[in-house]
Amino acid sequence: MTLNNKQIEQINNQIRRLLKSDSYYGKMYKELGIDGVTSQSDFEKLPFSEKNDLRNAYPLGIMACNEEEIVRIHSSSGTTGTPVIIPYTAKDVDDWATMFARCYETAGITSKDRIQITPGYGLWTAGIGFQAGCEKLGAMAVPMGPGNTEKQLKMMIDLQTTVLTATSSYALLLAEEIQKRGLADKINLKKGVFGSERWSEKMRKRIRNELGIELYDIYGLTEIYGPGIGINCKYDCGIHYWDDYVYIEVIDPVTGKNVPDGEEGEIVITTLVKEGAPLLRFRTHDISRIIPGDCPCGSRFPRIDMIKGRSDDMFKVRGVNMFPSQVEDILKQVDGASSEYTITIAHDDDNNKDVMLLTVEGEGRVSFEFMSKQILELFKSLIGMTPKVIVVPIGTLPRSEKKSKRVIDYRNS
Repeated sequence: MTLNNKQIEQINNQIRRLLKSDSYYGKMYKELGIDGVTSQSDFEKLPFSEKNDLRNAYPLGIMACNEEEIVRIHSSSGTTGTPVIIPYTAKDVDDWATMFARCYETAGITSKDRIQITPGYGLWTAGIGFQAGCEKLGAMAVPMGPGNTEKQLKMMIDLQTTVLTATSSYALLLAEEIQKRGLADKINLKKGVFGSERWSEKMRKRIRNELGIELYDIYGLTEIYGPGIGINCKYDCGIHYWDDYVYIEVIDPVTGKNVPDGEEGEIVITTLVKEGAPLLRFRTHDISRIIPGDCPCGSRFPRIDMIKGRSDDMFKVRGVNMFPSQVEDILKQVDGASSEYTITIAHDDDNNKDVMLLTVEGEGRVSFEFMSKQILELFKSLIGMTPKVIVVPIGTLPRSEKKSKRVIDYRNS
């Protein structure tokens, strides 16, 4: 996607805001002699923003306005290293709620809906973002937060909530509990809005079938407001993103050069009107592509494809590079395999080699031994290595109220 004249003007406003402040990026831009852009090529010469920059600027070094203008801070959900803190002005908070309400509207959600919010509240952007968008839309918020499945199901039944918001992992947990307890005829869910983690097609199918709902994939990250900067429509052919608030480019993660529309790469986001913490060319490490052309829904907003994974998700075993999405592509081809799996990697000191154990839940329709052999054959032919494979009954692997941890690597512990 090429910048239009208005977006170039907005980016120049952001650069002026940074230069005027004594912020981390303001100082950087002054040192580099950056004072504006006049074209796409000028823009693509701007330095990338990185998560490490935000850690280096901890706690409020990226603040690009007077402190009196800051009404809230949020922090990323990471559990290791220096946290990232993002300050928001009142306008930032309102803009985010407007974008989120637009996401709900794109999913066909209206003021008549009752929205059960299960993501976490607090420093994390999720719960409060889902709620602010709900209130901006005028729908009824049921602000549950995570956990307490008993109460979640009680509220879902008693209040007849029509929309569930969650991580896909927690949505699966709730779906399984509803089936296990025979509550399907007592709930009134129509739609699910899920985010925070990539989820496989098998997982989508299970949640869709077990809850009998339409699924919507919401996109966003704490550094760029939070969830709500984009969502898929009912045609489910990509995520519409709000290009009046953010500009998205896709780069080759190795060279840093822009790739043509339609080609896969790493998403890079620029905030066009953010006041508290403007970010220009922020590397998300999310892998996707810009979808060329118009959507059947008629929306003027451009689209990116569903997130395939992260450029930093890669793990290496016995010299072979792999991504969780490749494992999911293999399981998609195995009859009887469910969406749930874990990968455990360790070093065998006795034989001086890395070992990988893939544990997969099987639905029970197909012999576990047959499934195991099929998975091994597909791994060997498609990835070039053979892990140890164990197939276990559905429900064996732990379920999460937050993001599921798919890869556990003991080599670095």
